[in-house]
Amino acid sequence: MNSAAKHIPVMLNEVLAALSPADGKTYIDATFGNGGYSEAILQAADCRLIAIDRDPNVCSRAEEMKNIYGSRFDFISGCFGDIARLVSEPVDGIVFDIGVSSMQIDQAERGFSYNKDAALDMRMSCSGLSAADIVNTYGEKELADIIYRFGEERKSRQIAAKIVEARKNAPIATTRQLAEIIYQVIYKKPGQPDPATRTFQALRIAVNDELGELERGLENGLSVLKPGGKMAVVTFHSLEDRIVKNFFRQKSGKSAGVSRYLPAGEPAETAVLSFCSKAILPSAEEIDNNSRAHSAKLRYAIKNDKETEK
Repeated sequence: MNSAAKHIPVMLNEVLAALSPADGKTYIDATFGNGGYSEAILQAADCRLIAIDRDPNVCSRAEEMKNIYGSRFDFISGCFGDIARLVSEPVDGIVFDIGVSSMQIDQAERGFSYNKDAALDMRMSCSGLSAADIVNTYGEKELADIIYRFGEERKSRQIAAKIVEARKNAPIATTRQLAEIIYQVIYKKPGQPDPATRTFQALRIAVNDELGELERGLENGLSVLKPGGKMAVVTFHSLEDRIVKNFFRQKSGKSAGVSRYLPAGEPAETAVLSFCSKAILPSAEEIDNNSRAHSAKLRYAIKNDKETEK
């Protein structure tokens, strides 16, 4: 079994239904990963697909797909927040699969998982500030703020205090070390969610600026979408979903001032989207077959058929 077969894209059927790939059209898979969505889109229609990913470890998979699909497939290395700079042509549809990929989690050496002892890394791009850098250099309040804001962890202050206390003796270098520190604050109980989940999520989001990247990706993605084009976004926790929901509502002209970039009370902008869906959940069957799907939500939107004058 090759790697493509082992990593199942979440809500694939729902994403394909939302995008409705058609012959002669061009699509973007903004979070290529192991190419699950990309391959499904290319197989659904005689279309062209542009894949984007910042993770250098996906390049071999991209080369494999290039050999199969030729001129119908192109890969661009970069952050999807820069999509408007990376892709110069207008496209008919875009899909985002937000957050860490199952492939990244499965690679223990990447340091994303508390279940696998490894260097405390968590960098999707394999460059820049690591989770170990944050854990060992940030002040106690900064750490507590990150853990609370991005992990929604109620015991963020206690965990931050324990981290600062522990690193006085030696740097916190591995995922196991960090998890054991967290367990001193929140006891690990059989059958219960792992207490390290929220803190690890928070650090991963901070390391990769995931929420800022999502905001930029949605805004810039919409700018390269053709009139009538479709955007589908799969999220995995409330922080991501809230950003997508508010962005779609704002661009549909349904609410005012939801963007942090708009002054309070600023009138809602002219509708750029003609439709935005409610959250679509995975089927019970998919959740049973793919554990990563249990927290997934899909929202999709359609751009107006005609550009609106500003």
